[in-house]
Amino acid sequence: MAGSSLAGGVARSGETCGALIAAIMAIGMVAGRRKIEDVDTYQSCMKIAYEVRDKFLERVGHTLCPEIQKILLGRSYRLYDDEERQMFHDAGGHAREGCPGVCGKAARIAAEIILREQEKGA
Repeated sequence: MAGSSLAGGVARSGETCGALIAAIMAIGMVAGRRKIEDVDTYQSCMKIAYEVRDKFLERVGHTLCPEIQKILLGRSYRLYDDEERQMFHDAGGHAREGCPGVCGKAARIAAEIILREQEKGA
């Protein structure tokens, strides 16, 4: 529920991919600091977050929603505009190879790293 408005690059604004943000948030839930003063945990979590971003960039090709749309669909769409959002949908934006595929890649990256980190701590 908390991530619903991340779609379309944060509230359909075309900024950072919501799937990437969600993956980094998942890392924070597992490896993040509980107190603002815990600088060591912050640094450790940030290192893992860099890894998530780098792997996402490698597997998806970009971190910004409009650029990802260009990679997937050949052009970008202004998702805050009803007509362009429909064009995005018609072009396959919500097909398995579109945004759902990007979300799957982000989820896999987060899951792989979370599992690895949990194994280290076991």
